[in-house]
Amino acid sequence: MNKINRHNPRIKTVDAPNFSPQLQRTRLKSTRRQTNQSTLPSVGKTPSTPTLKIIPLGGLCEVGKNMTVYEYGNDMIIVDVGVAFPEENQPGIDSVIPDLHYVLDNRHKLRGIFLTHGHEDHIGSLSWLLRDVKCPIYGGRMTIELVSIKLDDKGVRGHENNLHVIKAGDRIKVGCFEVESIHVNHSIADAFAFAIYTPKGIVVHSGDFKIDYTPIHGKPIDLRRFAALGEEGVLLFVCESTNIEVKGFSSSERTVGDAFTHHFAGAPGRIIVATFSSNIYRVQQVVTAAEAVNRKVALVGRSMLNVFKAANNLGYIDMRHDTLIDISDINKYPPEELVIITTGSQGEPLAALTRMAFSEHRFVEINDSDTVIISATPIPGNEKPIYRVINELYKRRANVVYSALADIHVSGHAYRDELKILHQLIHPRYFIPAHGEYRHLHMHAYLANEMGQPWNSIYILNNGDILEFKNGAPEITGYTKAGDILIDGSPKSQIDGQVLDQRLTLSDDGVVSIALAVDMRRQKLVGRPIVQTRGFIYQKDIRSMDNEIIKRINMFINKAAQSKQPLASVLKGNALHNSLQSVLYSRTERRPVLLISIIEV
Repeated sequence: MNKINRHNPRIKTVDAPNFSPQLQRTRLKSTRRQTNQSTLPSVGKTPSTPTLKIIPLGGLCEVGKNMTVYEYGNDMIIVDVGVAFPEENQPGIDSVIPDLHYVLDNRHKLRGIFLTHGHEDHIGSLSWLLRDVKCPIYGGRMTIELVSIKLDDKGVRGHENNLHVIKAGDRIKVGCFEVESIHVNHSIADAFAFAIYTPKGIVVHSGDFKIDYTPIHGKPIDLRRFAALGEEGVLLFVCESTNIEVKGFSSSERTVGDAFTHHFAGAPGRIIVATFSSNIYRVQQVVTAAEAVNRKVALVGRSMLNVFKAANNLGYIDMRHDTLIDISDINKYPPEELVIITTGSQGEPLAALTRMAFSEHRFVEINDSDTVIISATPIPGNEKPIYRVINELYKRRANVVYSALADIHVSGHAYRDELKILHQLIHPRYFIPAHGEYRHLHMHAYLANEMGQPWNSIYILNNGDILEFKNGAPEITGYTKAGDILIDGSPKSQIDGQVLDQRLTLSDDGVVSIALAVDMRRQKLVGRPIVQTRGFIYQKDIRSMDNEIIKRINMFINKAAQSKQPLASVLKGNALHNSLQSVLYSRTERRPVLLISIIEV
């Protein structure tokens, strides 16, 4: 029986009848507590014998924020630098990016950044990293075009000469690494997987992919190249896990075009289609369906306009010269001659579709003759905002079509049987499931084992784990900071967990402000405390606590007099704050944010 060795972090199986393999990733117990990178070589120093390190900084045990570091000796590359959507318990947060400390501390090693494709969860944090780092950046035509737009939009200058367009089959030499781009199908143009040639062997990094034999643009995924790599011998396979829960094969993107044709033919008035702005193939099919029924097309949303312009300039959009009109001109055409393509398929608060649904859009007012098609499925955890928008659309008597009712969306991510094909072709020595929450990684590990991957060669990692290839099997040898950096509105604004906790407390329990006038010479309270609340309890109810609050304050004043401590330091200390907080909690069972102001008289 193979038992889990706490000092060997590899996944093991318990070999007993009717006992499911126990997947478990472990590390040396001390490393999780060490957030100062003490488990790592000092910056500027290199171990005498270089090792290959794989360090995920995002995208594991979560959806989005994909970012992986590959390091060997004094050379380091990064694959993807993505962003994540904020969750409901993150009020006021616009986006979430990976903790970049490890990269910044080792920027002298950074030889290049390789981007699998142009979706936000793979390029969205670049504008933050590139404020402090300069290095070559490689990606497909569409990817680099979107990066260029994003950097310009965020005011990040000076990187124009570092943006390099690559095509499928290119091999880029950077430091000791050589990176080959492999064509894959996804819901955006110019998507790649990467074969990373290292001194220890070949690493295949899948990026986001699906197997589509009838793509809208270009060729099917290059399965032949994956097979050739498998024959050559792959050390490590890092593969996305997004749709591991879905059996079978994903549908071709072309099937969505048939659904659009069906819904467009029967729509009495305007047609409004919400989708991801980066899903150019989806936008192309909307345009094609609109032209088939002689409708004009208007675009709404800054990202939609920017991405469409980029795709059109690169030749990815096929349309008649007179199809596209400006959104400000829609009132010049009858409703039955219009299609509007908009952002907001995820119910984003400021997106165009949300503003339409709440009658806040400058040009579009939803009415009962409109057909609204939401051509996307909710990102996990994002269901409530989407259904809030759908509810508002129904209130305005629009005909709403969304994924729960019709086949107007297909996934850009491989289903289980597609994942099996890649495992069969590559048959790597070691495997890391990536891009998904823990259950996705867990299920993908089981799938790999079903395909013949031994349990002790499968690694379920957390963000920040340092998986190191030395002479034998890889081991988790340390941990680096890899939490969330919360972006708050301003392009230069970051907040930490403490600020977020305060916001959550404010939203749950409100705020109480207590102003004290103190005669410092006589060491006495002057008058009664002024107590004000917001979002806590009614002002009249707080007055019932005045006597107890005054009693606690006087107790601390007397204590200061007896101990001959300065009164100001006593009143401003944590002890009074905690004492008054206990009064509030004992009477209300709430813990508001408590602000104590001392006015010296």
